Amino acid sequence: MLFRKKSYLSDNIFSRPKRILIVRFSAVGDVVHTLPVLVTLRTRFPHAEIAWLVEEKNSKLLLGHWALDRLIIVKKNWLKSRSEVTFLRKRLQMFAPDVTIDAQGLFKSAFAAWLSGATHRIGFGGIDGREGSQWFNNYRIVPNAEHVIDRNMCLLEPFGICGSSIDFDLPECEMDHRSAIQLLNHKGLHGHFAILNVGAGWESKRWREERYAEVAQYLLNQWNLPSLVLWAGNEEQKMAETIIQTANGTAYMAPPTTLGELTALARMATIFIGSDTGPLHIAAAVGTPCLGLYGPMPAKRNGPYGTQNRSIQKQTLDKRIHPHRAPRTLIDAIDSKTVCTICDEMLSKILTQDSSLPIQNITANHQTKKRKVA
Repeated sequence: MLFRKKSYLSDNIFSRPKRILIVRFSAVGDVVHTLPVLVTLRTRFPHAEIAWLVEEKNSKLLLGHWALDRLIIVKKNWLKSRSEVTFLRKRLQMFAPDVTIDAQGLFKSAFAAWLSGATHRIGFGGIDGREGSQWFNNYRIVPNAEHVIDRNMCLLEPFGICGSSIDFDLPECEMDHRSAIQLLNHKGLHGHFAILNVGAGWESKRWREERYAEVAQYLLNQWNLPSLVLWAGNEEQKMAETIIQTANGTAYMAPPTTLGELTALARMATIFIGSDTGPLHIAAAVGTPCLGLYGPMPAKRNGPYGTQNRSIQKQTLDKRIHPHRAPRTLIDAIDSKTVCTICDEMLSKILTQDSSLPIQNITANHQTKKRKVA
């Protein structure tokens, strides 16, 4: 069912919603990309109760967010278990949302929204409404924007919201902040430093270790900027170790970090360099200048959001090839010299604006409103 724009605000549900459910299960970067939807809804409807349905591994990104009243957490493979589906249906119907927003555009997200019993279910139309999700969502929006964040914001059209400012307001707890400070002190990083994030979910997104090492050496020699190498999992750990060994003392290896600690470190960094993956988008969300390295996914759509950020993409994917199966030659087309040149341009602005860049105790703007985890 596709509604005309003039039909939206004539419905009292969209002008005065009582309970709103956002559905975005994963992944880390995509959850970050959906945060502006949450913040905008809270700003527009301060008295509404807003819940978010998310997978367990990504829930920590949302814990303590001032704009969120309730987290409904599910296991990754909940859809494969009849008992899990039944249990989720009970929890969703206990919340009883007036409106659901399917920001994922897949069968499982649209089906979960339908399970809630909400009569007003917003989702994507067109190519963004995948896997039959359009059969479950009855308000289908075809985005007219390019970047994924702006496309997500188009889902707020039924509420009469357009052209809103983009705010993430990622929370940070004091414990994560203290852990980040201790890590930096242990490594002797007391002022400016860069973060190099080596990993990505797909092989085709990963930049070569030796090139990261070349960038680390350049940053220290040219800008007196040491690098901290972040990683997650055994495979990325080996990549990080290779960078450390090749960088000739210009880079330091981070220990395993939680999402919260990673967020805290990103807030303190002078610049963040990495490929298209969750940590890059977390860094952009907390305001750290980011340089994104892009292979198969379009940088204009998926690049780090914000005017202070830059992306490099030298080759684009043949539309006949699925991004998961893309050759590594796309990301390999980016050479270290180009990255260093863009770093020069960014750092000349960053360090001119603030020559000291102290490590600050940045904490989230928590409100006293009680939050629930379901």
